[in-house]
Amino acid sequence: MSVRTTHLTVEGMTCSACVARVERRLGRLQGVTATVNLVTGRARIAHPASVTLDELLSAIEKAGYRGRPDAPDPEPEPPGGRDDPARGDRGRVAVTALLATPVLVLSMVPALQFRNWQWLSFALAAPVAVWGAWPFHTRAARGLRHGTATMDTLVSLGVLTAFAWSVYALFLGGAGEPGMRMPFAWTATPAEATAHLYLESAAGVTLFVSVGRFLEARARRRTGSALASLEDLTAKEVTLEDGTRIPARRLAPGQRFVVRPGETVAADGVVVEGASAIDGRLVTGEAVPAECGPGDRVTAGTGNVGGVLVVRATAVGADTRLARIGALLEEAQLAKARAQRRADRIAGVFVPAVLVVSVVCLGFWLGAGAAPAAAVTTAIAVLVVACPCALGLAVPLAFLAATGAGARAGVVIGGPRALERLGRVDTVVLDKTGTLTSGRMTLLDRAVVAGEDPGEVLRLAAAVERASEHPIGRAVVRAAPAPAPEATGFRATPGHGVRGRVEGREVEVVRCDDAGPLPAPLRAAVARADDQGHTAVVVRVDGRPVAVLTVGDTLHHDAAEAVGRLRRGGLRPVMATGDRPAAARAVARRLGITDVHAGIGPEGKAALVAGLRERGHAVAVVGDGVNDALALARADLGVAVAGGTDAAAAAADVTLVRPGVAGLADAIGLARRARTTITTNLAWAFAYNAVTIPAAALGRLNPMLAAVAMSLSSLLVAGNSLRLLREGRR
Repeated sequence: MSVRTTHLTVEGMTCSACVARVERRLGRLQGVTATVNLVTGRARIAHPASVTLDELLSAIEKAGYRGRPDAPDPEPEPPGGRDDPARGDRGRVAVTALLATPVLVLSMVPALQFRNWQWLSFALAAPVAVWGAWPFHTRAARGLRHGTATMDTLVSLGVLTAFAWSVYALFLGGAGEPGMRMPFAWTATPAEATAHLYLESAAGVTLFVSVGRFLEARARRRTGSALASLEDLTAKEVTLEDGTRIPARRLAPGQRFVVRPGETVAADGVVVEGASAIDGRLVTGEAVPAECGPGDRVTAGTGNVGGVLVVRATAVGADTRLARIGALLEEAQLAKARAQRRADRIAGVFVPAVLVVSVVCLGFWLGAGAAPAAAVTTAIAVLVVACPCALGLAVPLAFLAATGAGARAGVVIGGPRALERLGRVDTVVLDKTGTLTSGRMTLLDRAVVAGEDPGEVLRLAAAVERASEHPIGRAVVRAAPAPAPEATGFRATPGHGVRGRVEGREVEVVRCDDAGPLPAPLRAAVARADDQGHTAVVVRVDGRPVAVLTVGDTLHHDAAEAVGRLRRGGLRPVMATGDRPAAARAVARRLGITDVHAGIGPEGKAALVAGLRERGHAVAVVGDGVNDALALARADLGVAVAGGTDAAAAAADVTLVRPGVAGLADAIGLARRARTTITTNLAWAFAYNAVTIPAAALGRLNPMLAAVAMSLSSLLVAGNSLRLLREGRR
């Protein structure tokens, strides 16, 4: 049975109870599993091909919410655009505040209560309780039609009860008398029902919950801004080779397009004409623009800061590297941590329980002889204060903020579980080539015999190496100071070297073992290269050894700092490489790594990881090649570095977008802070409900104060989570 994955936007969710309800309703369909994220408002649904989109949307509708398919390739909508819900919310909140404030002031300050003040309060509170709270009422009514109760049910019921009680007291009781005065109390009052108004509760609850919702929505949008910033890097239009301008989404693989200075590369591709410099700092983190010309690869989202380029597209749209990073981030944000799933399950039964508690409180206080007004006040306070918003936001907001901060730092975290494991890592197994080093051979040193010109010797060596595809040969050619002359009679002997005639001389670049006896200066150069783990080759001209060229891989510029930060963070760095022991030890010495495993293949790396885990270590493996994929999959956490193979990326839980491993230290620090933030958020959410619900049930909270407390609890959780974003910027 084939399984499909469908992404839907779910509108109308306000708390974790909503999330649990949607997931439960979708889960009733045969073979369907769903993950719904409150913060992003999106659902990821795995379902058999026999389950149609209409059935999924119908299930969401039966849960009391609206679902709609995600647009496959939407046009970008600027913040504050026509589809931005913040625009309508802002206006409603502003009008609600304008009308509710006088009601609150008049109700809370008896000295300002003039003759017939209650009728002015009624005139101002009525539109607040009806229009201002309309979103709560409509969502509560929709839930009621489907037999569900949500946070909106609590707020709507509390507002309508307070307002209806006040209407009764005004028109049928004694509260409408011209000289009526009403003292204000923060707790439930023993006043007579027919002489006491709760207009301030109806207006205050509506105002404070609306303001809290508005600020929560802003916080959610801020935590999701990292994904939007990736989308902002994409080019919207592209110029084809014939000068035609088309939308970038219509570009097809194989088409040639032009990138002028100052423009953004629209797709991954290969340069076919022109020379320029590409600024990739926003995508790859490389601080210096990279020179490129025919044959070089360019990445979508990078900027052209030099000349005109003609590029052949190799990957477009969702297949580009930038889009894949965005997709990984989006998938990660849709997933859930274990802590979030527990919180959602609790919230799923929380709202019905609160309704029961509210009714029980009302009956208890009436049975105990309390004034009806005080009993109703207590019931309303319980309804309003018990919203599970803080519980619902505690985990997803912190995770979304962490993934956003990680994206800004060049780290794509592949889900909440990856974030949780990342925060527990105590041992990091590092590949050498391409991870700690650049993976590119470079000419590091040259030694020549007396009487020879070093530049001339290098020029001759480059002439014969120019036809070679060996990494050592390419390193020699790149280091040559000028275009090398033509070589004739080129011959390459695998495992031994190359030779040819250059300007009438026989030139060879060979292994040291094939060079014969060497003069003392050249023997010393070979010994230095061996000691440092580098590769030495001998240049012979007309059969005479004249120079030793030392070639080797170079460390990433930030490798030493990154390893140092890992150690300072209490982590144990371990090097595992298939390279020669001498080369591994040389790199390890420079980085301060004492635990080195050299000359081991993929199976050996996987066995090393298994052994570390058996000894109780939480292991992260960092690598970039096919030989690292097995170890990445066996580790507690796999980390793929920029520019690595698809096999390594597929086996990894975390991807470092920028070259080097400096981002790993950032990611681990971020994961640890996120774990602390989530723990703090959950502790606050549970403590809040543990304190405020009993206080409200005992009559110690006025409904308006309950609304303030409920809103502040959610805002505290949101603010605590947003600290991760601010730390990410630093």
